[in-house]
Amino acid sequence: MTRLKNSLLLPLVVTLLNCTATGLGDASLQQRRQNVLNMRQEVLTELYALKPDTKVQVNGAAGYAVFTNANVNLVLASFGGGLGVVRDNETGMETFMRMGEVGIGLGAGIKDFRAVFVFHDRAALERFLDVGVSIGGQADAAAKAGDLGAAVSGEAIVDNVTVYQLTQSGLALQATIKGTRYWRDPKLNGRS
Repeated sequence: MTRLKNSLLLPLVVTLLNCTATGLGDASLQQRRQNVLNMRQEVLTELYALKPDTKVQVNGAAGYAVFTNANVNLVLASFGGGLGVVRDNETGMETFMRMGEVGIGLGAGIKDFRAVFVFHDRAALERFLDVGVSIGGQADAAAKAGDLGAAVSGEAIVDNVTVYQLTQSGLALQATIKGTRYWRDPKLNGRS
């Protein structure tokens, strides 16, 4: 029975992560880039409404990144994927990136969230663009569906980077240790 349940959930997980990671599959590269930039603006607008002081922090930082992510928790494992963009405030350069995460721990549910990274110095920004790996623990509860439910934004400061997380939709209860890898998206950073 468990094997049957897992075989039915696997296609759902793959489909969910693929949709989140690629945006509009048939859209042009320019439209996909614009979708990511639009997502960034929506997330920053929401963050500034929740925490007005973050606008000065983001604008005064070496750079910042905004990511969208869908995370699926299946009892002892957690999987996620998404995409985003990093802005170098000094040069104005935009770098489109992907992300993937795998975790272990107790959890159940699906969560759609956004993350904003604020890089307080140039070294933190360059390290993220070059290495793009994060390992950490997370314990949270999220319940939201459309305009119903609650969305909790968290804040963490590690190694000259402040991370804000905003839950968009989903239902999840989890306590996981996970590794997240961020990498440059070769297609979205190429020429259309």
